[in-house]
Amino acid sequence: MNRRTILKKGLLLGLSATLPVSSVFSGIRQATQPVNNGIHTFTLGKLELFVVTDGHILFKKVQPSFAPDVPANQVKQVLDENFLPDSADLGVNILIIKSGDKIILLDTGCGTILGDSSGWLLRNLPKTGIQPSQITDIVITHGHPDHMGGLLGKNGELAFPSANIHLSRLEYEFWQSPSPDFSKSKMKDEVLKTMVVKTTKKTLDKIKPHLHLFEDGSRILNCLTLKIAPGHTPGHTISTIFSAGQELVHVADLVHSPVLVFAHPEWGFDGDTDFGLAATTRKNVLEELARSRQQVFSYHLPWPGLGHVRKKGKGFEWVQTGFALPD
Repeated sequence: MNRRTILKKGLLLGLSATLPVSSVFSGIRQATQPVNNGIHTFTLGKLELFVVTDGHILFKKVQPSFAPDVPANQVKQVLDENFLPDSADLGVNILIIKSGDKIILLDTGCGTILGDSSGWLLRNLPKTGIQPSQITDIVITHGHPDHMGGLLGKNGELAFPSANIHLSRLEYEFWQSPSPDFSKSKMKDEVLKTMVVKTTKKTLDKIKPHLHLFEDGSRILNCLTLKIAPGHTPGHTISTIFSAGQELVHVADLVHSPVLVFAHPEWGFDGDTDFGLAATTRKNVLEELARSRQQVFSYHLPWPGLGHVRKKGKGFEWVQTGFALPD
C-alpha cells in the first residue's frame, strides 16, 4: 500500500506529519492564507493570557478519522442538524501565560512539518510583544507532532532556547519504550506508527537537556495544575490554569470536533492511542466540566478555543464564548 492510499483511508491527526508534505496533503484540503491578527488576549485573575493561532488542519471527509465505527448516515444526521459539512477544520490554538517573570507556552504547534496551513506560531508570536527567547517554560500536553513540532526550527535547532520543557513522565516513558503499544488504537498502519515513534523519539532526544518530567496532579509555576487524562495518549495532560480564585481548564486533545464527540463522546477519533479509554476519559471529563461550569480552552476547537460544556440529553454540547469585537 503506497502512502497516498494510506492517507486517503484517513490519518491520525498530527502523526501524518512525519510523512513528506506532498504526501500528507493528498488527503487534506489545504488553506494557506494567513490571518491578519492571529492573537486573542484576556486576563485570568492576575495572569495575562494570549491565544495565538498556529493555523489549522483540514480533512476532506469526517470519516474515517472521526467516528470511525459509526454508520455514515448517523454521522451525517448529526452534521446536518448542526449545519456542518462532511469535512473537518481543526484549529491549532496555542495558549500563552504571563505570570510574573514567567512566560509559559502550552504546546508549540506543528512547526514546519505540516506545510503552509499551520506552523504560524513564530510568525504570530511577536504580535503579543513576546519573542521566542523570552519563553521561560513550555508544557507539552502529549507527544503528537502537531503539539511538539514547534519545539524545533526548520534546521532542527531549538525554537525556544531558554525554555524549560515540561512533559508527563507517563508520556515520556511511553514514547521512549522499545515498542510503544498502539494495539488499542483505530489507526492500524504499522509503517506510519514506526515513522511517528522515530520522529517523536528524535524530538525528545533533542530537547532532553531542557526536559522536566511531572507526575499526575503536579502543581507547577504557581499557576498550573497538571492532570493525566489518558486515552488519546497514555500521558495526555489536562492543565488547569489558576489565579486569584479564577480557573481555566485547557483540555488539549480531549475533543477534536465541536459537535460529534460532545453529542456522542463514545464516537471518538481514530488518533486516540487507546480508543476505549479515551472515550471513557472524554465522557468523565465532560461530565465534570458541565457540572462545575468551568471555563474551557481547547486546542483544536474553533477560534479562539474558549467556551463551556453543557449537558444536552444523553450527551453534551459546546457553548462557544462569543466576543462583540475582534482583538
